[in-house]
Amino acid sequence: MYKSETFTTTKPALSAIALGSNLGDSRAILEAALDKINKTPNFTIKACSSWYKTAPIGPAQPDFLNGCAILEVTLSPHKLLETLLGIEQDFGRVRLEHWGPRTLDLDIILVDNLILETPDLQIPHRLMRDRAFVLVPLAEIAPDWIEPVSGLTISQLVQRLDCSEVRLIV
Repeated sequence: MYKSETFTTTKPALSAIALGSNLGDSRAILEAALDKINKTPNFTIKACSSWYKTAPIGPAQPDFLNGCAILEVTLSPHKLLETLLGIEQDFGRVRLEHWGPRTLDLDIILVDNLILETPDLQIPHRLMRDRAFVLVPLAEIAPDWIEPVSGLTISQLVQRLDCSEVRLIV
């Protein structure tokens, strides 16, 4: 485990992020967000999953469109988080209610084999192992990535969940 103040990266790190949207033209928003991420300094998109329609968790709201991307990043995890939060704001993200509807949600899921626990950032994402809407798209592009807390691959984690409500968008 690293203290956030001491962890920096000078060499590229692979990071898995989850993307989601359920307000506005979600597909256009997610694709524009990926384009913006790819044009952001210190980021290179290495892989993107398909899009999946999923039921929301939390208050009554529209279904989500979710996906994942693998990025090569030369930023510390906290700078990565700061950059992703800025991109969310650029797409009109407003945080009014916990697990409420949103134009864009960008979550850091994994960074290499890093385990990081700070008050504002946990890597691996603390809920990823229980979220089919994260693991199904991630398994599409990184099935053999080992989640460092459980020691299981993403494919193995998916097999432990009910994925019936995660529907591929063609």
